[in-house]
Amino acid sequence: MAVYFQKREIVVPGQLLAEGRYRPSIGTYDEGGKIFASLVGLAELRGNTIKVVPLEGVYIPHEGDFVIGTITVVAGNNWKVDIGGPYIASLHVNNALRRPYDEDISRYFDIGEVIAAEVIAFDRSGGPFLTIKGRGLRKLTDGMILEVSPSKIPRIIGRRGSMINMIKDRLRIQTFVGQNGRIWIKAPGSSIMRIAVKAFKMIESEAHTSKLTDRVAAMIDEELAAIGEILPEDEAEAETPEDETEAASEEVAPIDEVTTTEDVEKEETPTGDETTSSVEDEIREKENDTEEVKEE
Repeated sequence: MAVYFQKREIVVPGQLLAEGRYRPSIGTYDEGGKIFASLVGLAELRGNTIKVVPLEGVYIPHEGDFVIGTITVVAGNNWKVDIGGPYIASLHVNNALRRPYDEDISRYFDIGEVIAAEVIAFDRSGGPFLTIKGRGLRKLTDGMILEVSPSKIPRIIGRRGSMINMIKDRLRIQTFVGQNGRIWIKAPGSSIMRIAVKAFKMIESEAHTSKLTDRVAAMIDEELAAIGEILPEDEAEAETPEDETEAASEEVAPIDEVTTTEDVEKEETPTGDETTSSVEDEIREKENDTEEVKEE
């Protein structure tokens, strides 16, 4: 048994990584008991499993992924959703709303609106299928969408959510991180938003380095000190719900501080319709207000 690479070494396709009783994983292949790299990336050894974390690449959906998408088409009982990459996703009305619902489903989600969703199935011939029936899944309003390389998302989340939670705690922001390389950010002000974007971009550009969490924390503290911005702890708790940030996809390989798939903790997603009721209730409230005005 032998390993022919150093930790976080950049490898290229066809490079021999190990031989003997090792198991190939993402970004590798086995040939005659030898494991080779199948793409350009950072080589990782976890136990007896060898994987290569891609440095760049388009988003390929996997079942269970949390994604951020934009409605592009409203057709019958389906929405078509742009989630990046080569595939257009579909969201069926039964995976978004409770019955009874209006036949004109554009009243709930219209073209150009942004949603947080989960991939429930993926067929390369038919594209991915989504649901928004889950905790934290909904229409995303206000805030902004930041796009980063999908391969850097595990680093942005960090070990057991350490990186993203550190950023949220220091900046008092709300976030939803999608495996498709999109991050929704809602900040209390433009200065805080600027620092948040700078932090995420710093992680993206330095994802291959060690002790990154400490350096990002130091940068945030310096930026906050420069603008004299310090938010009270009680305000932080009020503004940052626990369910705003989701864990990394099991199919995305870790880098350095990012955990393996066994370590990543994903929140349990209820199967009810709790999260979609808010959209319908909002529309019903508007209809009730209109009826009251007519009666007067």
